[in-house]
Amino acid sequence: MTEIKELVQGEILKATLDPVTRMDLIKYSGSSGDFNPIHTIDEEAKKAGLPGIIAHGMWTMGNLSKLFTPYYEEGYIQDYSIRFAGMVFLNDVLTLSAELESRTDQYLDFAVKVTNQYGKEVVKGKVKFALY
Repeated sequence: MTEIKELVQGEILKATLDPVTRMDLIKYSGSSGDFNPIHTIDEEAKKAGLPGIIAHGMWTMGNLSKLFTPYYEEGYIQDYSIRFAGMVFLNDVLTLSAELESRTDQYLDFAVKVTNQYGKEVVKGKVKFALY
């Protein structure tokens, strides 16, 4: 595995998740304390005007940060800002990516995004990774 400090501008960290399952969202509800039924109960999501249950935005954001987990011996996420750009549904296959935009001796700045299986962005934002 390449060290994160060796990345050059334009290089991309990328991963694809398994399809989103109801159990993923039930587990996240329990761990986060977010029991809004639009995330776990089909009928409640439909009553809210949705075509079905949707993933928690923070579940998607948390998964995006997994791109940096292999590099925590080299540094840490100092700043993380995102915008939710679309909904994530059951069985969606999400691709996580982080493109290195700029770097200094102390920081790596990434443009991050999550896209679904149709190539639609559902999350986009920025990560500032501080090097030790």
